[in-house]
Amino acid sequence: MQVFIENQAGSRRKNIYDEHTLKYVRTVDVSASYPYPYGFVIGTVSGDADAVDCFVLTSEPLIAGTTLECDPIGLLEQVEDGEVDHKILVVPSGGSATIDDAVVAALKEFISGVFSHVPDKRMEIGRLLDRNAAENYLRQCRGSS
Repeated sequence: MQVFIENQAGSRRKNIYDEHTLKYVRTVDVSASYPYPYGFVIGTVSGDADAVDCFVLTSEPLIAGTTLECDPIGLLEQVEDGEVDHKILVVPSGGSATIDDAVVAALKEFISGVFSHVPDKRMEIGRLLDRNAAENYLRQCRGSS
């Protein structure tokens, strides 16, 4: 699957791109640094009407605006302001990563604090599910695009 990188690991700058044209729109500051490169799966539509969001579990620096082939390895359930906004956890194709307690803790800390500057923002973090759940979710989100 093709993943478009919007935000670099370590940055508090949230880049916003048009999900259809992949053209840069604007940048806003958020309250927490991205723990991993963050982007979306091209050609998908999730429960919040945006493309499926994903974290790329890699130590390699990935620059915003980059597109790369990735493989899903997990699904982190999330609800944002009452809308399903699950996060797919991926690795660059051919790569590997372990979703251990440290990875989960970093993701939950980021999700819990990224929008703390936005009044009344509600973020609910659910279960961490396996690769099969991620693949099933992606199939559902491709069927609605």
